[in-house]
Amino acid sequence: MTSEEARPGLAPGARSPVGTMFAALYGELAPHPWRDPDADPDTYILFYDRSLAMGWLDDIGGVLRKTAWGIEEREVGAAGLWGMNDAGQAHPRAASEASLAAWFQVGVEAVPGDRPLPVQPFLRCAGDAVARIGTLQLRAVQVLLPVQGLDPGSRPAYAPIPSVRTAGWFGGGDPRSRTPVRVTLDSGQAASILSAASEMRERMSGLDQDVFVCESHSLADHDPLAGTALFDDGLWNGPSSLHRVTFHGTLAEWSLDALGWLGGFLADLGAWHGVTTPLLLTASRA
Repeated sequence: MTSEEARPGLAPGARSPVGTMFAALYGELAPHPWRDPDADPDTYILFYDRSLAMGWLDDIGGVLRKTAWGIEEREVGAAGLWGMNDAGQAHPRAASEASLAAWFQVGVEAVPGDRPLPVQPFLRCAGDAVARIGTLQLRAVQVLLPVQGLDPGSRPAYAPIPSVRTAGWFGGGDPRSRTPVRVTLDSGQAASILSAASEMRERMSGLDQDVFVCESHSLADHDPLAGTALFDDGLWNGPSSLHRVTFHGTLAEWSLDALGWLGGFLADLGAWHGVTTPLLLTASRA
């Protein structure tokens, strides 16, 4: 039999992810007064449990067992959107003034051609986990988008930019919730985001969505947070701050749900316009 690990995670024989998603949530987190940090589940367990409950966790693996005919491997678990990697509240690379609330890292499985990267459920799951810990006043979010796992050539004719198909969820929302934001995309050592930015902005204006209305883009005016990353450069194509662009616009609402949709949308657009490396997204209120 296989030995149990201290934390749940990828089982033996689990599928290999096609990329990594990393999210860092910044803001003021007020812990719930009833919560006991020494006894209650930590950030990792909360995120794992929520992923499992919602059917988002990919935990396919093999279990060895002894039978009368020898040792056999039996497949267990189910397919999902991501495999668990790590999560926490404190991080050794976080600046004290940045007000890091929590961070999450997963391995992303391949998505069908008519689906966006699962950034929206990823951030929603992160938000649900944090809500078990306390009340978060979200100031900014940073997400590593594994754009290299997207294949624009596999997009069907009815979904060239798959995230647009899901924009209807935000229709009919309170107009007062619309929020000016600035969103920086950093392609690390690759210069591809600089050449793609103008075409991405032009394409946005022609798509049937108003979740994010882009008004301008620039090579300056980045949020200070955009110059840092909590993860090692080996996880993407870092370091950051070499090639980046900031889009200014209005988001349907300031929520992790809408920010997750925006992450999938910009990953779709980036892949369509020639970006083939991970992108580091940093979003904050304008």
